[in-house]
Amino acid sequence: MDYLVLLGIAIVIVGFALKLDAILIIIVAAVVTALVGGIGVDGFLTTLGTSFVSNRSMAIFIIVLLVTGTLERNGLKTAAAQLIGKVRNATPGMVIAIYGVMRLVFAAFNVSFGGVAGFVRPVIMPMAVGAIEAAGHEPKDEYVEELKGMASGMENIAWFFGQVLFVGTAGALLVQSTMKPLGYDVDLLRMAVIEIPVAVIAVGVAAVYYIVKDARLRRKYYGDATDGGKTVAAATAGKEA
Repeated sequence: MDYLVLLGIAIVIVGFALKLDAILIIIVAAVVTALVGGIGVDGFLTTLGTSFVSNRSMAIFIIVLLVTGTLERNGLKTAAAQLIGKVRNATPGMVIAIYGVMRLVFAAFNVSFGGVAGFVRPVIMPMAVGAIEAAGHEPKDEYVEELKGMASGMENIAWFFGQVLFVGTAGALLVQSTMKPLGYDVDLLRMAVIEIPVAVIAVGVAAVYYIVKDARLRRKYYGDATDGGKTVAAATAGKEA
């Protein structure tokens, strides 16, 4: 029975490997773990309710996942792709760079969009793919996978450096509590002010890097990145044939 409890982990691994719906995978894994663990449905709901009330941040995360899943089901990805398709000369690298700047600004006010699962996957990635299609190209799996890594990297960089800009966040308090035993009395407001140029430089460097990397990837997969439209796509297809 002890080993059967690990069945939930196996479900998560297999589900993500098969690229099934993330929310459905988590729910199924939780229910299966509760059943094989012997707590039953009542115990599972009680534990879930207790955790929901005692841990508000986790409760908000669950709500964001549910809302995101509902929006995805009702055409969020399609709407995001159509929106970026109306912007002339938009590239995936530009989309990711702009998102990084926006993410930094909102992180400075401690506003979270839900991270990779809640915003990057359902909004930013469809916009990046939409930018590829708007240029007349067919999204290639290898290219899209690279963009996923770039978008996730930008999310991590912007949130990591941006969250400390808000006085009193967990990151700022962690720095303060870590430095105090070492003899450094860290003022949260002063630390936030000092962090501003660091955060701006970090996101700026990441944005430039991803734009340059995206241009290199577009040249690799579609030919000259400066040539837009279906002409390049047709020429590339002709060479491959």
